Amino acid sequence: RLSPHGQTLLDLAQEARDALHDGVPRGPLKLGAMESAAATRLPAPLSEFTRRYPQVALDLRSRMIPELCAAVQSGDLDTALVAEPVDETFEKAAIYDEELVIIAGAGHPPIRSPRDVKTQTMLAFETGCAYRLRMQQWFAQSGLAPARTIEITSWHAMLGCVAANMGITVMPRMLLSAFPSAKYLSVHPLPAGLNHAPTVLIWRKGARSPKIDALVEVLRGHAGKRNGQRAKKKRTAPHSV
Repeated sequence: RLSPHGQTLLDLAQEARDALHDGVPRGPLKLGAMESAAATRLPAPLSEFTRRYPQVALDLRSRMIPELCAAVQSGDLDTALVAEPVDETFEKAAIYDEELVIIAGAGHPPIRSPRDVKTQTMLAFETGCAYRLRMQQWFAQSGLAPARTIEITSWHAMLGCVAANMGITVMPRMLLSAFPSAKYLSVHPLPAGLNHAPTVLIWRKGARSPKIDALVEVLRGHAGKRNGQRAKKKRTAPHSV
């Protein structure tokens, strides 16, 4: 029973030591992230982070959003990347703004509302996932609800199930670039108001440290580069008829 409290005291002691130092990031940093972010967003910035700050011992863990929030609150994680909405018990920094799309099997007719979906099965992460919430809101706007919801814990497996025409899902568009069988999928827009999901880095109130500041700087730097590359591609892409 005392063990969690002991760990919290150790974490607070480490934060106190960090505060007394010269502001150079150092010591352990336990970072949590959604699987989608860990797989596609983090490899490049974390490689730069560990190169720039060798005195930081980085530990990355991938979990679902409710687990990440609970782990940050308890001190099991120092910080985590999660999709909004996030309650006011955390401090946060905006990092990414993900474009969300509906993903169905290849050859699916255009989807403009839930009534256009061939199968009313929703493939989603567990309750509490921001992307699942967007899909539920999309159905609700048409006065409908999914006939069935299948919970899947891996985005790779989820896209595989979509490719097999088991149902539809809502995910960030950027995940398709890392999926080797994207040709078996079709992409459909979500309406304005549901088609974006800000991703933020959260930490406990009062627990910001030089390590977290350095991580925010590196993550935002890479996010800005990717946004610039996308804008350049849009400017140079040929017009389609």
